[in-house]
Amino acid sequence: MSQQPEPPKAYRAFVSRFPKLGQAWDLMAEAGQEGPLDARTARLVKLAVAIGAGREGAVHASARKAQAMGITSAEMEQVVALAAGTLGMPAAVAAHRWVLDVTEK
Repeated sequence: MSQQPEPPKAYRAFVSRFPKLGQAWDLMAEAGQEGPLDARTARLVKLAVAIGAGREGAVHASARKAQAMGITSAEMEQVVALAAGTLGMPAAVAAHRWVLDVTEK
């Protein structure tokens, strides 16, 4: 398992300008890890939530973090496929592209 990828430049600039928001964000992420889900499952759930919310940046971030954890492209693509029945084809195709933006690099 590799270490977490470096956050994007825009995120780093934002938390540099608003450090308390960055600290609050870190605390929320930490609190969300408390519970019975293992780290891989939690990361795939976070990817699914980002897909469901239609948040391209969050899908990119989740895919980068998943990749760093050793989660495969096929596993991430299955999350997209599972979302298709709920979100519809246009949203699923968009989410698939967002995952591929990361995994095809």
